[in-house]
Amino acid sequence: MLVQESFELENGSVEDDNLQYENEIRTGTVWTGIAHIITAVIGAGVLSLAWSTAQLGWIAGPGVLLCFAVVTYISASLISDCYRSPDPVTGTRNPSYMDAVRVILGRKHAWFCGFLQYISFYGVGIAYVITTSTCMRAIQKSNCYHKKGHKANCAYGDHIFMLLFGVIQIVLSQIPDIHDMAWLSIVAAIMSFSYAFIGLGLGFSKVVENENIQGSIRGVPTDTVAQKIWLILQAVGDIAFAYPYSIILLEIQPLGTIHQETS
Repeated sequence: MLVQESFELENGSVEDDNLQYENEIRTGTVWTGIAHIITAVIGAGVLSLAWSTAQLGWIAGPGVLLCFAVVTYISASLISDCYRSPDPVTGTRNPSYMDAVRVILGRKHAWFCGFLQYISFYGVGIAYVITTSTCMRAIQKSNCYHKKGHKANCAYGDHIFMLLFGVIQIVLSQIPDIHDMAWLSIVAAIMSFSYAFIGLGLGFSKVVENENIQGSIRGVPTDTVAQKIWLILQAVGDIAFAYPYSIILLEIQPLGTIHQETS
């Protein structure tokens, strides 16, 4: 874990702590860095952007997207300046968020920021579990409708899919040096483009089928105000989930993984 690795360093100056990275070889390339960025920017969050825009409407939807994009851009710009400190060119490299906080703000602030960072990771993990289970349930419902017709009772729960996804993640987490597999990010980048274009194609085909662009300025209507407020909050949360880039920017900054130099 990054927090544990950051604080299990030997006592000494902050500069001495980060000298461990200066004796290591970065084997990443521009292409592996691009693959990491694509995977982070075009993540699973894009799957819910169309639904979120429909709930918020044609004005609030793009507006919220633009606001989160601006916040992400500013955050990424500020965090990028923290990659080397105190000098942006000759300073010590900080290849993780926790290293940058410890070097610039000190260890006490690093503990606090590390706590917030891992709460954020915990929330993102929950969001991925829910998103994955929802997608698996949607696939099962789609197969049911194709076999039995759209009037069939194709209601399924998502608890079994959550458990299944969790088991798969536990098994995959046991693979040694999984963070060193550059091809994994390349495959993830290809998948990101794939489902993004699939969603675009489905939306375009629906427009052609209906012969008009549906939606409204106020979004999808609901029966009650409380239901509308809940859907708006859910839509804003889904859009925020689609912008996690700045959280892992420093880990992407070295353009790939870091390997210990061998003699």
